[in-house]
Amino acid sequence: MELVCDGEESEVIPQACVLSEFSEIAEVKTLINSLPDIHNDTVSRETTIEKFVVLMDRYQEQPHLLDPHLEWMLSMHLEMIRSEKSPPLLVHLCFKFLYIISKVRGYKIFMQLFPHEVSDVQPVLDLLCRQDPKDTETWETRYILLLWLSMTCLIPFDLSRLDGNLSTDSGLNRETIMDRILAVAKSFLRVSDKSRDAASVLVSKFVTRPDVKQKRLGDFLDWCLTTISQTSELTMEGTVALDGALQSLAQLFKHGKRDDFLQYAPTVLQCLNQKRIAESNQATLRKLGAKVVQRLGLTFLKPQLAKWRYQRGSRSLAVNLAQSAVTESVESIKPDLESVSPEEDYDMPPEVENIIEQLLVGLKDKETIVRWSSAKGIGRVTGRLPKELADDVVESVLECFSFQETDNAWHGGCLALAELGRRGLLLPSRLSDVVPLIVKALTYDEKRGACSLGSNVRDAACYVCWAFARAYEPNELKPYVNQIASALVITTVFDRNVTCRKAASAAFQENVGRQGTFPHGIDILTAADYFTVGNLNNCYLTISVYITGFEEYTKPLIDHLVAMKVNHWDGVIRELATKALHNLTVQAPEYMANTVLPQLLPMATGMDLHGRHGAILACAEITHTLYKLAAKNNSSVTDFLLSDTIEGLKGIHQKLSDRKQYRGFGGELMRPAVCGLIEKLSLSKMPFKDDPVIAGWQWLIDDSLKNLHLFSSGSRLGIQDAAVSALAALCQRFYQVEPGVADVKMQEQLVSQYLSALESPEVMTRCGCALALGSLPSFMIHGKLQQILSGLQAGCKVAKKEESLTEGRRDAAIAMSQVCLAVGVCAQGNPDHVLCESNIRAVYEALLDCMNDYSMDSRGDVGVWVRAAAMSSLMDVTMLVVASAPELLSSDLVQRMMCCLAQQAAEKIDRYRAHAGTIFLRLLHSTEPAVPHIPHREELLIIFPPETGNLLNWNAASQAFPHITQLLRLPQYQYHTLLGLTVSVGGLTESTVRFSSQSLFEYLKGVQQDATALQQFGDTLLCIFRDNLRNDRVSVPLLKMVDQILANGCFELFTSEESHPFGVELLSLCKEEIKKSKDVQKLLSCIAVFCGMVQFQGDVRKNVLVQLLMLLGHPFPVIRKTTASQVYEMLLTYDDVIVDDQVLADVMASLSDTNWESDIATVRTHRNQLCDWLGVPRPTLIAKSSPQ
Repeated sequence: MELVCDGEESEVIPQACVLSEFSEIAEVKTLINSLPDIHNDTVSRETTIEKFVVLMDRYQEQPHLLDPHLEWMLSMHLEMIRSEKSPPLLVHLCFKFLYIISKVRGYKIFMQLFPHEVSDVQPVLDLLCRQDPKDTETWETRYILLLWLSMTCLIPFDLSRLDGNLSTDSGLNRETIMDRILAVAKSFLRVSDKSRDAASVLVSKFVTRPDVKQKRLGDFLDWCLTTISQTSELTMEGTVALDGALQSLAQLFKHGKRDDFLQYAPTVLQCLNQKRIAESNQATLRKLGAKVVQRLGLTFLKPQLAKWRYQRGSRSLAVNLAQSAVTESVESIKPDLESVSPEEDYDMPPEVENIIEQLLVGLKDKETIVRWSSAKGIGRVTGRLPKELADDVVESVLECFSFQETDNAWHGGCLALAELGRRGLLLPSRLSDVVPLIVKALTYDEKRGACSLGSNVRDAACYVCWAFARAYEPNELKPYVNQIASALVITTVFDRNVTCRKAASAAFQENVGRQGTFPHGIDILTAADYFTVGNLNNCYLTISVYITGFEEYTKPLIDHLVAMKVNHWDGVIRELATKALHNLTVQAPEYMANTVLPQLLPMATGMDLHGRHGAILACAEITHTLYKLAAKNNSSVTDFLLSDTIEGLKGIHQKLSDRKQYRGFGGELMRPAVCGLIEKLSLSKMPFKDDPVIAGWQWLIDDSLKNLHLFSSGSRLGIQDAAVSALAALCQRFYQVEPGVADVKMQEQLVSQYLSALESPEVMTRCGCALALGSLPSFMIHGKLQQILSGLQAGCKVAKKEESLTEGRRDAAIAMSQVCLAVGVCAQGNPDHVLCESNIRAVYEALLDCMNDYSMDSRGDVGVWVRAAAMSSLMDVTMLVVASAPELLSSDLVQRMMCCLAQQAAEKIDRYRAHAGTIFLRLLHSTEPAVPHIPHREELLIIFPPETGNLLNWNAASQAFPHITQLLRLPQYQYHTLLGLTVSVGGLTESTVRFSSQSLFEYLKGVQQDATALQQFGDTLLCIFRDNLRNDRVSVPLLKMVDQILANGCFELFTSEESHPFGVELLSLCKEEIKKSKDVQKLLSCIAVFCGMVQFQGDVRKNVLVQLLMLLGHPFPVIRKTTASQVYEMLLTYDDVIVDDQVLADVMASLSDTNWESDIATVRTHRNQLCDWLGVPRPTLIAKSSPQ
């Protein structure tokens, strides 16, 4: 496909596509010149190679830009290679660089630049003979030397002149140059690396020389055929040998003269047939077999261009575009096919039929490389056949497109047709047969198990369309333009595979440019170019709408969606197709109502599950669009729909219910689809009021919500959302007696059943019914508000036995705000009708309680879902209240809400910190109306100015914590902010810990000398510790945080004072926290805190040492060992703990030399000795079970 680079799309075009010249000349010269210096250093060598590869790879797509520079690059390397001073390692490195260049530019171009004087033959051959074929590190050297030898072989002198006098005076016969080169070539045809490919090139150049051909051609072919017939492909060595022999034959028959090889061709073909290469398990061998066979075919047939072939005249794009504007056609150069003289008669060799048969079989091979090679072979051989035989070949190729054939045959057939078309061998008379097959191939999709086959077929079909655009005159393709254009547009916008969409777009572009006859081609290309079709949603929902605006494409696109995409195996495609039909209905409402819906209704109750699912969704979407169109004209949707269609829509649910199709796996698709249908039909105001079908619909919604736990986890959410949306629409349309007045019976029934379900032991039932209550319209809540709110508030509370019902509490919190939003606010209103003074506090209390839900299960902190839902609900309710009755908000409620948000904004989970921070700022910055009673509003607006506050990235710890820690200065926020920070500073995530602790220490540095502020901070810290004693979620991180604070010397003001109350209280709380604890992490954290508290003077220090010495006798060896290690470090850090140098030395020696992991009795002896040295009373056992 051709890629057109448009300047406007530069940001999405690969950089390689827009290069204009080779710009790294200086850099490449520097790298090449550095090779002698770096070849010995492995690291430098690897780095240099990597740099060179990166530089060269930029030109993979535009290798011709290297052409002016290849010569100097080659000469710089050859200079080092030829130098006698160059060590072998440097020589190999140069050859590696040459290989990298040849890989990018292609060996055919690059090898032509090698020097090929007579004087080069012997040195190159000698150097090649000295190489070790088994050395895996230097294969590039052998590869390049073989290519170089291939060029030196082309010298126009008889090689015998280079041999001199072979019989030396010693009487020994030396080997001739010819025999040496042949021996080298044969030896390298059996190696397993890439030098085998270069050896086959050497053979093709060398054996076809006049002198070698005369003496050695027969022998070499014998060697090849012997290798093929006697080698088994079951071994690795055998496969490699067969590969080399087949490559040699392919190259020889490609480059040799027909007259020389014709006599050998039957023998070679017979050998290949006997070996049955086409049945080999190795794809590479089958591909090479196809290559050799096609070359044999070209050898059997005379090298002449078929006079009957179709020749297109002008190939100029400019001329073709001019043609589309000016109707006068350019004079064609194609011959009159009728007047062409009959071809010269000659006998068709009998082998040709066998060769064509093998190539046709190759078109159906399971590997793409074999099919592609066979397709090219078909094209080449057909070009030399008489017209009648060529037509038979085309007929055989068309047989690949039978529906009995596999996707491989379709793919091979497409490739062959493209080749035949490109070469002018597919006559226009055949287009009537070919075009319908290509149109089918463009939508070929065959489900196989859990996936589908056919993307390669569709891609190849696009290639055929691309090839036809270049092959035929516009007037030849004119009868098929609409077919091809529609098919290509359909593939461009509706194909599931992005490569197929891009291929179709490129083929459409080629046809617009070359043919000039595609309707609205330029307009469509502008909307659906190579890059815009990359996004599937954009294709289905935007581009398709634009294209259906052109009449020629409207019905084909709609018909394709109905026939192929609504019943597609991929659920995503089905849903996109139905949304696309919703959008396209505007373009052809009559066609949708009178043709498409009657087609979809039988599918909606058919046997195919996917078809049923897609058709139901499509019926819903189309009906809803028709309703919206009718509403614009002040008419009813029934004016569009036929009476049979209305009955069909109404009967879908009952038919599925009667067939039990709501059960099992199928039910997981049917339930959300029919709920979607109920929603859309309700929104479309279908005339079904008081119809029995409404009861059936209500049963489906209720049954789906109550039995969510019976469905697979992947489908629950979809079923729940669809049922809740359907309930809201159904109530709005069918349960109003008059505007704003509910059907009392239905209201009582629904509210009572959903409230009772809130106490269900099944969490999914609670979720569904809570959201159902939240979705009820205001008239259904009227008179029942207090009852509903009480039920939801009870559903938000955590009972010990209900800790696993987290999702139920989350959805109850969401539903509570939805109910409040539905009924509205009136300060002095009826608490059963609106949110008012009597019930608002209970709503806030329930939501604020949810902010303290820290439930944990095997999934981690699941309580965060409840907290996030509560935050969103608090914001929604608050914004609702301040808009109409701000006086209902008391200062204590607002303060609690803002403090809880500040706490969440300081916690460790990025996503929920961002959620809390965003809501905090929204409430703070809200001006119309403003939220009243926000504590410290002025200081907060300085910390979070309205103009920059919204730019703050709360997800990034580096940005969030420097701002949130400033709230520690504000007394009313200090407790909650520090509580949130505790979890972050003492957490596990490295980035969160780093930035939160940095911000905390910045704050503490500012208040370190301010006794009042530091005292307030210390009191808050102790208060948090006290409130969360034995609550491991807070206490363990808090111990880690206190350890860091002590280590940073933040409490120097306290440590200098004798028995400061802060130290006394902290020690008391730590002792209480680890009392009878067996939590190793908690004990380890506490050891670190105790070691830090040695800074405190007086009784605190003495009591801390008592605790540490008790831990030295702990039952857990790891605790004893860690305590000893940390006490040792503590004594090194705080040199005033032990004044006597001798005692200090003894203590340090005991701590370091004692094996604290040995038995407890021995350890206690050492521990007691330490107690005596430190003047601390020895611990005594109080009870047998107490830890020492």
